[in-house]
Amino acid sequence: MAHPVAPVSPPLKDDLDIVIPTIRNLDFLAMWRPFFEPYHLIIVQDGDPTKTIRVPEGFDFELYNRNDVNRVLGPRASCISFKDSACRCFGFLVSKKKYIFTIDDDCFVANDPSGKEINALAQHIQNLLTPSTPLFFNTLYDPYRDGADFVRGYPFSLREGVPTAISHGLWLNIPDYDAPTQLVKPRERNSRYVDAVMTIPKGSLFPMCGMNLAFDRELIGPAMYFGLMGDGQPIGRYDDMWAGWCAKVICDHLSLGVKTGLPYIWHSKASNPFVNLKKEYKGIYWQEEIIPFFQSVLLPKECTTVQKCYIELSRQVKEKLGPLDPYFQKLGDAMVTWIEAWDQLNSPAQQAAANKKNESTPSTKS
Repeated sequence: MAHPVAPVSPPLKDDLDIVIPTIRNLDFLAMWRPFFEPYHLIIVQDGDPTKTIRVPEGFDFELYNRNDVNRVLGPRASCISFKDSACRCFGFLVSKKKYIFTIDDDCFVANDPSGKEINALAQHIQNLLTPSTPLFFNTLYDPYRDGADFVRGYPFSLREGVPTAISHGLWLNIPDYDAPTQLVKPRERNSRYVDAVMTIPKGSLFPMCGMNLAFDRELIGPAMYFGLMGDGQPIGRYDDMWAGWCAKVICDHLSLGVKTGLPYIWHSKASNPFVNLKKEYKGIYWQEEIIPFFQSVLLPKECTTVQKCYIELSRQVKEKLGPLDPYFQKLGDAMVTWIEAWDQLNSPAQQAAANKKNESTPSTKS
């Protein structure tokens, strides 16, 4: 007589939160149900807090709006952007899990070249649970994948790798372009599926996209601040890139890894390039100064934690980018406020109370 097979629990089911920023009903979750339903969702509602957001039945979720942000953080709520997807980082703050996966509400399940649906979350988990190799490039890309290994000439002393802090996924269909590129290539679509994952080398920056992203919250969480963007700020659409530049510099300093490539998602909706240009135009100008700044950042050896690194980075932002525009003085101050908020919600006492209802109980829950 055959014995019943015990159901297999999804990987990291109790150790990962899915964070979604939104201004609309989350009907897109229906497509993700086979992959997301076992996990806990943290939904950050942007815009009008009186608007009702509908979540499909069957999902375990918390829903936070701006009133909750103000209630939980008090005066420190000023560091959370309004009317911008950067509000997602509030979900990073209130999570008590080790891992975070964040996705935008216009992203759907993609298919690989064989037609099989891609479980993006499973691939991110695989990326995070295997080491990175930022110190020496492996020409077979990720040596920890099935069917791959370190190539001849790769130093044995470096084959252990370093912990992976960030997994950066890509997108099919609508490319993640800036407004000028959108305007000159309005019909361009990405249909190129590259079956590869690679570690971004130490010392190299990259433009991080927040629509398909996972990270180890314990390793790099305090650096995943998406800045001051959107309503009341002179810039938008640079939130994820700012977090990526800050986090990559800190990962390099603390010997942590960043992977990019698989998994792909299907990005369904092209945003308006003229609206985007209005949000981006200062960033397009400023980035010619911002990138050299991050390329030259040196963090002292005394910076042994992400928080210490981030506070030092905020000081250098104010000192070296502040003369570019007063916005960077304000951003530097917000970076400090963010770390204060992180420590406020992630102290040992707060972690111990995570299993009870406490002050961060959201206004709506399934």
